[in-house]
Amino acid sequence: MNDSIFLDQLRAFLARPGNRSPHNNFLGLEIVHLEHARAVLRVPYSERLAGNATTGVLHGGVITTAIDSACGVSVITALGKRMGIATLDLRIDYLKPAQPGQAVTAAAHCYKVTRNICFVRAIAYHADRDDPIANCAASFMITSLEPAGPALAEDAP
Repeated sequence: MNDSIFLDQLRAFLARPGNRSPHNNFLGLEIVHLEHARAVLRVPYSERLAGNATTGVLHGGVITTAIDSACGVSVITALGKRMGIATLDLRIDYLKPAQPGQAVTAAAHCYKVTRNICFVRAIAYHADRDDPIANCAASFMITSLEPAGPALAEDAP
């Protein structure tokens, strides 16, 4: 299967709420862009996601989830097929608070795939990639050659 067909099938698969984690659905996580080894996801701002009710600043866990999810999707796009993966290590440097009223975008790049481990870099930002909220380095373990959920072909348009 070529990358274009796989990416189209993956987009269709992830567009169905039942194929995403309930936590990601709760956050309103959206797929913005997919290409080979890269994924961009976005969390729209919501007051219910604030970590501080007075300032409205987003909770750090929201940023972590967005980055972890973007990293995982970039790994799947790098592998070229759905496989069982798990976050092995995720280091995040928080550079500044996520501002109230603004969506957070997480962009990830899987830059190295080995037989068992995939290495990823990611950033989270509002509107300007050059002014990040957080920076991340992560590794993912390939846990199974088979996907944990339904096959992509069942969900293809």
